[in-house]
Amino acid sequence: MTVMTPKFGMGASVRRKEDAAFITGKGRYTDDFSPEGTLHLYVLRSPVAKAGFTIASTDEASAAPGVHLVLTGADLAHLADLKSGAMQKQPDGTRAPTRDIPILCRDRVHYVGDAVALVVAETRAQAQDAAEMIDIDFEDEEAIASTADALSDEAPLVWPELGSNRAFLYQIGDKAKSDAAFDRAGHVTRIEFVNNRLVCNYMEPRAALAEWRADEDRFVLTTGSQGVHSMQGILGRVFGIEPRQLRVVTPDVGGGFGPKSFVYREYAMVMEAARRLGRPVKWTGDRSEHFMTDAQGRDNVVTAEMALDGEGRFLALRASLTANMGAYISQYAPFIPYVGASMSTGVYDIQALDVAIHGVYTNTCPVDAYRGAGRPEAAFLLEKLVDACARDLNVGREEIRRRNFIRPEQFPYRTQTGRLYDVGEFEAHMDLAIERSGWRDFDARAAEAKTRGKLRGIGMATYIEACAFAGSEPAHVRLEGDGSVTLLIGTQSNGQGHATAYAQFVAEKLNIDIDRITVRQGDTDELASGGGTGGSRSIPLGGVSAARAGEDLAEKIRRVAADELEASVDDIELVGGAARIVGTDRQVDFAGIARAARQPEDLQGFGEFVQEEATYPNGTHVCEVEIDPATGKVVVAGYWIVDDFGATVNPILLAGQVHGGVAQGLGQALTEDTVYSDDGQLVTASFMDYAMPRADDLPFIHFETRNVPSTTNALGIKGAGEAGTIGATPAVLNAVTDALYRAHGVRHIDMPTTPSRVWQAIREAESRS
Repeated sequence: MTVMTPKFGMGASVRRKEDAAFITGKGRYTDDFSPEGTLHLYVLRSPVAKAGFTIASTDEASAAPGVHLVLTGADLAHLADLKSGAMQKQPDGTRAPTRDIPILCRDRVHYVGDAVALVVAETRAQAQDAAEMIDIDFEDEEAIASTADALSDEAPLVWPELGSNRAFLYQIGDKAKSDAAFDRAGHVTRIEFVNNRLVCNYMEPRAALAEWRADEDRFVLTTGSQGVHSMQGILGRVFGIEPRQLRVVTPDVGGGFGPKSFVYREYAMVMEAARRLGRPVKWTGDRSEHFMTDAQGRDNVVTAEMALDGEGRFLALRASLTANMGAYISQYAPFIPYVGASMSTGVYDIQALDVAIHGVYTNTCPVDAYRGAGRPEAAFLLEKLVDACARDLNVGREEIRRRNFIRPEQFPYRTQTGRLYDVGEFEAHMDLAIERSGWRDFDARAAEAKTRGKLRGIGMATYIEACAFAGSEPAHVRLEGDGSVTLLIGTQSNGQGHATAYAQFVAEKLNIDIDRITVRQGDTDELASGGGTGGSRSIPLGGVSAARAGEDLAEKIRRVAADELEASVDDIELVGGAARIVGTDRQVDFAGIARAARQPEDLQGFGEFVQEEATYPNGTHVCEVEIDPATGKVVVAGYWIVDDFGATVNPILLAGQVHGGVAQGLGQALTEDTVYSDDGQLVTASFMDYAMPRADDLPFIHFETRNVPSTTNALGIKGAGEAGTIGATPAVLNAVTDALYRAHGVRHIDMPTTPSRVWQAIREAESRS
């Protein structure tokens, strides 16, 4: 039987309805908003990584042309610090104390870019000029920027009162069980590596506009975010106000990737300035500020070991990772390595685990969630280790995976960290990726490359992630007077295509063109609560709720239509924006339904899907690279993906999400690296020094799905927003390592595998031979 995909419903390749505005310059981003009388705020930031400081005078700055306000930390004593509630329990049952982020530093700075004063003026240029007039004296102290050295006895202390740079210690697994497995192992493979620090570099730098409505006794804050309701709650606690006293509005957003989830100190600054001055105040960050101050990602130093039996089966995994928190504890930062460690065993049947996570402070920008948020780190650790195991035992990389996959008959499967996988066919998507990539014919391609003086390598990563964590995202729909439909939901699009995807769910239930559906997000006045966007939760949770809200409204429309047409509700069908009696031409359009409704509730639908467990997308990435040994340049020659996302909502949107994720994962593997000098100066503080992947770095990507519907999610959806990044980084790195190992016996190279790093690895290998 042929199953027809609805024109606009789930599974249809509907083009993004929001793109027309974006590509014609009609998008509206935070910096596009400038109410009459808007003033501009500039932040004076620390040029040193660690110092005490004193501000002798702000008089000259206050008297500068156009200046309306100058504030220092002493002026903001009534505002609470930005706090993190994400500390997990340590082995002794305690939660480590946090080091919270002050809105303005009071007498000490802890990283380059720490905020020490603010100036508000008629223009940004005037505010910046005035900031340079502030009489401030820094007393430099020795800083620590290295993750690897943060816990050494000689390391300077970021927070001396703690007596150590340790922020926390987490332990996951069963140490005794793991030790016993290692004791009886036939072989142990060990690796050490650095998971490099990243700057997220969304297209739109952060900005914020605050207005104080004295007649309403409340603020209005406009800012790019990944969810307005969490912003409202956190800033309400900073100011000690009720939620009703702060309206948060998010217009179009030019990329989020995690770091736009967080409340930053500039948001409180513009609010305080607006209240004091009685005029709108706007701050717009530039790219340099983004590099210095927006939460960064990754930055782990890792040692990992796998215990194997004589047949190459995994017995136990042991790992110790040092996770850099930066100078303060950012919003979700302590949870990121913890949730990553909870996915340590990946797609493999590993029956013993021992993972230690050492959180550390350094004099660097705070680190927090970045696309994948811990799961890319876990997948990279495991997939790099699995390849090393295969080389140690002289077993095919695909074969060692095959021997150790969790088998379909083992589901539902409880991992050693307590994760409950509902379904999975890991060998099947790996085999399909092997077929699509021509894995078995690779030796011939490598031999051909050798005749041209090039090195060829191929690598794979079989990953699984946890996303769409337990919870819900309610959806509200209403029929408008003109017959159109509005959906309200508490997530926030950052470019994913929510206006299209959510409309598809509703369109399928109402049988209406998606252009007649408006999706509204990003205003705390329109919706009382919302969970925001992150962890690939919008479609698995919000999409199901949107479908249920559409069903609810459809039923109400049928009831109204039945009264109008004097028919049974069971005889009413919805077709093309109208309700009609089945088999007749008697109908009433949706505008007529809106006029006929007796109560407002007759035009409103509600849906809420509550999910009890995370979903677990998984898949296989295969990457093929070619290296020029004379220059070290790496070219990605081919890329193949077979993913299991449970169910596909919109193939076009899905491919876009996966392609974008691959670009970010490839960037980490090949080009991107955030570098601090020993004294805490950010060396890679611009695109002159921080190498983003370019369009010509990306290959054609073969992408397909082999979906096994989730039994956890009501529509079988698993989520896809972060998967591309999770699979890409280990696949690319494994391919580069394979090329170097085949040609020169090189077993390890750290990311990013830049031409200079690859060239050096080849030269060192040649000198040893």
